[in-house]
Amino acid sequence: MAAAAAAAARESWQAASPRSRRSAARRPKRRGAAAAAGTPGAKPEVEGGAVLRRIQEANSCLQKHLEQLRAPEGPLSEALGHLHLDAPPVEADAAPGPVPEETLVPGTCCFKCVCYGVGNFASCAIARSQLAFLLLLLERCQVPRSHCWVYDPLFSQLEIAVLSALGVVVLRENEEGKRSVCGEPTVFYMPHCGTALYNNLLWRNWSVDALSKVVIIGNSFRGLEERLLTRILHKHYPYVAKILTGLEEVVFPQTPRYMDVFNDTSVHWFPVQKLTQLPTDTWAFREEPGYQDCEDLEIIRKTTEEPPALT
Repeated sequence: MAAAAAAAARESWQAASPRSRRSAARRPKRRGAAAAAGTPGAKPEVEGGAVLRRIQEANSCLQKHLEQLRAPEGPLSEALGHLHLDAPPVEADAAPGPVPEETLVPGTCCFKCVCYGVGNFASCAIARSQLAFLLLLLERCQVPRSHCWVYDPLFSQLEIAVLSALGVVVLRENEEGKRSVCGEPTVFYMPHCGTALYNNLLWRNWSVDALSKVVIIGNSFRGLEERLLTRILHKHYPYVAKILTGLEEVVFPQTPRYMDVFNDTSVHWFPVQKLTQLPTDTWAFREEPGYQDCEDLEIIRKTTEEPPALT
């Protein structure tokens, strides 16, 4: 499976390296900008068939664009190749029923995918391109759409219906990013999400075994390190701060056409060799994150007196 994934990746990438601090104009666009379509004055949502056609158009344009880059195998294939595949795939929780427009090859699926925060794709072109990339990702990595879970609190009923028609599984509850990989290699696609969401995901999988099965496609962790004061990073996002020396990161290629779609986006993975070299007390700290004094929460519920019960 890792070899198949390696053959599929064709994007142009470069290794992440220290960068100079960027001006506010070059900082990553927040999900709020992509989701602004849900606010008054945004384009009205159109019927589901039209949305599906627009997604297909975005998919075709993005696919042609990536092929035109004519790049060698990218870091996504490398990240998937380094995941620990000790546990067999679990099929019991896959969504039932036929999956439209996909052909499943028996015995090829050993990855799962979770997508948080893609935004209002029915009325926002940026969000639509991000969703198109997710569909290409599933196709090239041979992950059945029934093994992909998506969530955004901004999804309308139309968008939920469209996602269901596409064959992915729409989560109904806000997990706040606290999803365990449960021993299964999982790609988390989190375009332009808030830092707290990445921090929660790391907390929930805070062990060498779990993190070695995680790939995160989202905001550059190196970029977060550059933009945030060290004190703020360690206070509000301690798991992001602690993992910086235990990860590999490579940045997405930047082209003018998709600058607003994938700006400041990287692929992150956590090699066992690096994780085992971290100080042993790194793994002793397992306190659940709280964000009472933090404003950058987005789809994270803000803790007041008692945290809400997780179901």
